[in-house]
Amino acid sequence: MLKKTLSLLVVLMTGFSANVSAEEQEVQNTQQEKKTIELPQWVKNIKFSGYAMLQYQGQDPYQVTKDANGNPVLEKNSSNSFKLRLARFILDGKIGDFDWRAQIQGTNATGPGQPTVQLVDLYAEWRKFPEFKVRAGQFKRAFTFENPTNPITQGWRGYADAINKLSAFGDRTGERSSGGRDIGIQLSGDLFPNANGRRIFHYQVGVYNGEGVNEADKDNRKDIIGGIWVMPIKGLRIGAFGWTGSRGQMLDPHTGETRSVEKNRYALSAEYDLDGYTFRAEYIHSQGWGAKSPGNNVREIYYENGDKADGWYVFGIVPLIKGKLFAKARYQTYRNKKEWGSSVNQIECGLNYMFTKNLEIHAEYSRVNDRSIEIANEKKHNYNLIDIELDYRF
Repeated sequence: MLKKTLSLLVVLMTGFSANVSAEEQEVQNTQQEKKTIELPQWVKNIKFSGYAMLQYQGQDPYQVTKDANGNPVLEKNSSNSFKLRLARFILDGKIGDFDWRAQIQGTNATGPGQPTVQLVDLYAEWRKFPEFKVRAGQFKRAFTFENPTNPITQGWRGYADAINKLSAFGDRTGERSSGGRDIGIQLSGDLFPNANGRRIFHYQVGVYNGEGVNEADKDNRKDIIGGIWVMPIKGLRIGAFGWTGSRGQMLDPHTGETRSVEKNRYALSAEYDLDGYTFRAEYIHSQGWGAKSPGNNVREIYYENGDKADGWYVFGIVPLIKGKLFAKARYQTYRNKKEWGSSVNQIECGLNYMFTKNLEIHAEYSRVNDRSIEIANEKKHNYNLIDIELDYRF
């Protein structure tokens, strides 16, 4: 009888202990669940990325530099150097119907006395409807096809001179090198879908300060820039752009007073981009006085260059080995006075090779004809330039 009683007690205590252990485990699980922090969806949507461009550049024994006044100087010495072209760090995110971006750039080519690290993009865009989108902040101006192109995807050692000088990279008006960006608001949209759902008409119009990145408006006059293009067949787009505005607080050397200079520009553009084949051509015309030194935040009018300038380029990039090796050729002209005597003409060719989708190397040769170089009666208009770049994304 005693053995049976003891056995019963052991069974009861074992069951009670198991129940207690199960209850304790449930409590522990509950406490762990309470400690877990559920991140908001907008935080989960944040994406970090970036890219870097490493460069080697060499030039033949006649090297063209600029003096303190921005005039060309011819030096009889060769140059070759490794450079850090730029690095960018990007945060992209989404909050409801809004996309946003913050981008910081580091470069060694922003200009004398300028920061080598600066904020280049900071904007949000309402994208609920493809027909009507609204973007506000600091971002690319709505001008030309090449301006908004990623510098790696663009495929060359640099943007065409016409883009650099007349699309606000190192702008003719002297504003700080800004990669084609400004602060403002833009409306855009894609209309008229065809039977395959591909929309064949795009529009965009923006209102900007007109002073470049991280700059307030200096004359309370806004730049208005707009563009439209049609896409009649897949991969092809044909467009036109217009720009009217000003740059404020420019010093007039004749009167010693400050004034605004006009920026009246238009561009005609065509592009075919499909299956690794890229062809693009653009012409840009500008009316308005410029500064002595483009891209260096200079605010003195340089009347000697006249109030008109223009430029154009055409290039092709074609696959030799699909997805791996590409051949390229480009011709470009920029005329700082809209006269042939001021033209800089370049013929370029080269190869691009992709090791992976995130790592590629670009190599090219340029024959440069600079008609403005006449120093000490030595007319050495032509010189050679080679460029090799290693670009990677992360």
